[in-house]
Amino acid sequence: MSYNLQGLLSILRKLKSAPDQEVRILLLGLDNGGKTTLLKQLASEDITHITPTQGFNIKSVQSQGFKLNVWDIGGQRKIRPYWRNYFENTDVLIYVIDSADRKRFEETGQELAELLDEEKLSGVPVLIFANKQDLLTAAPASEIAEGLNLHTIRDRVWQIQSCSALTGEGVQDGMNWVCKNVTAKKK
Repeated sequence: MSYNLQGLLSILRKLKSAPDQEVRILLLGLDNGGKTTLLKQLASEDITHITPTQGFNIKSVQSQGFKLNVWDIGGQRKIRPYWRNYFENTDVLIYVIDSADRKRFEETGQELAELLDEEKLSGVPVLIFANKQDLLTAAPASEIAEGLNLHTIRDRVWQIQSCSALTGEGVQDGMNWVCKNVTAKKK
């Protein structure tokens, strides 16, 4: 029994002693989806005044022994063609959806489908944040998952997580999933 415990402790120690384990997270989604608010929430920064992202924001966040390098790239239509410049060496893709903006579900679904077809992102775990759940008009994550045909994704692990970047609700749950699935990919 103590042998198993030793084994477990050494694994935990290894995980703990590796904050040098850098993880590259790509944070994408349409404009006004809440990417920057999410990023600032992760970095515990003030989220009262956020303007649309023109280029990109990069933040390093420590979480569970990982150094997460999060690239938040603007979602305006004119910037989207440049997303692919950032695909190289991505460990996890986080795709943020404004759950209250039903008129754009089709557009957001198309963008996501194109991302999942990208060769450089093949097999990369994807977390979909169904954001803005604090709004009464927000569609539940299950409805979004169905609308985006997420159940047809077979070539990677994926998860949809209800959240509110504004209140922080659900954000940590999503990041826990990220950390768990990064270890799976990094091995």
